[in-house]
Amino acid sequence: MSVQVYGCNHVAIEVDDVEKAVAFYQDVFNLEKLDEGEGDAFFKLGEHQFLAMFEVERLNPSRSAHFGIMVRDEAQIAEVRDKLTGKYGIKLIEGFRCDFRDPFGNRIQVVDLHDESLVWLLPYQEVQKVGIKF
Repeated sequence: MSVQVYGCNHVAIEVDDVEKAVAFYQDVFNLEKLDEGEGDAFFKLGEHQFLAMFEVERLNPSRSAHFGIMVRDEAQIAEVRDKLTGKYGIKLIEGFRCDFRDPFGNRIQVVDLHDESLVWLLPYQEVQKVGIKF
């Protein structure tokens, strides 16, 4: 038997203030909260994945570890960039379309559906909104 991987189930990040992190991620990405407890919160990321955040006393950001969030198009990437730089004063990482460190040191990369090979991640009604024809 060989192992068959179907995708990524979740991404977990550490934050030093879970309430502040919840507000940030809901504001910037309009994420739907699934659950939260004392010192943790969980958000829906797409159809079958979620983002978990856990409050820790001391942050220890990685230099290279990151995860990507996919949005619909360049206009949505621009909206995220504007909110990050304008409202939050976050500097984007040079050399990338929309890479940044959140207020807790986690590196995030925002990409869009510029490539039809990514379309399989979407429910069909979202594919129709993007306008990709088969």
